[in-house]
Amino acid sequence: MNRTMNDMRRLQYSVRPFSLAASSFPSRWRCAAAILLFAFCGSLAAAAQTQSHFAVDPGQSSVNFLLTGSHEVKGIFHITSGDITFDRATGHMNGKIVVDAGSGDSGEASRDKKMKNDVLKVPSFPTVTFEPTSFSGQIADSGSSQIQVKGTFTIIGQPHEIIVPMTVQLNGNHCTATGSFTVPYVQWGMKDPSVFILRVGKEVKIDLSLTGQITPAS
Repeated sequence: MNRTMNDMRRLQYSVRPFSLAASSFPSRWRCAAAILLFAFCGSLAAAAQTQSHFAVDPGQSSVNFLLTGSHEVKGIFHITSGDITFDRATGHMNGKIVVDAGSGDSGEASRDKKMKNDVLKVPSFPTVTFEPTSFSGQIADSGSSQIQVKGTFTIIGQPHEIIVPMTVQLNGNHCTATGSFTVPYVQWGMKDPSVFILRVGKEVKIDLSLTGQITPAS
């Protein structure tokens, strides 16, 4: 009996330190959780400050094209809509620029009709789009910045990865972004509009001009 009582006392003393230590764990974990939550919220706030939304004004924006050859052809397409979200810290971009393929105007009705029906196939593919995915370079809070925008250019339903050098001009919340790139339309499977007398190049130069407002991304 005495031996059993002694064993019980030894067990009681050995358990007490563990019980006291265990009772302190909840407050430690609560403190650690609070610190982690604070750090997480801080990182979210910092990320939100670097993210911006660019709402394109279609009425102030345009897509100009130049086709060279035996006869130079210039024209313009109208932008239907444009919204882009970008992160200055990570270079991530998403959104879409939508162009009305049927709005192409080179100043000659018969030529434009052929371009829309035979080359762009507007009845089947009424829009041309550009969806940016990332950019390299730094976008300053104001003034002019030079960046390289990577994204997907889709024409006659076919997506093509391109990189567009762009100049971004910020003045308050007013933004203008301009850039140029070349579309090798024949290589991309589009019809060559050349005829026996009139020969045109196999590539068309695109000048993109976007104007709109910059606001913090929600």
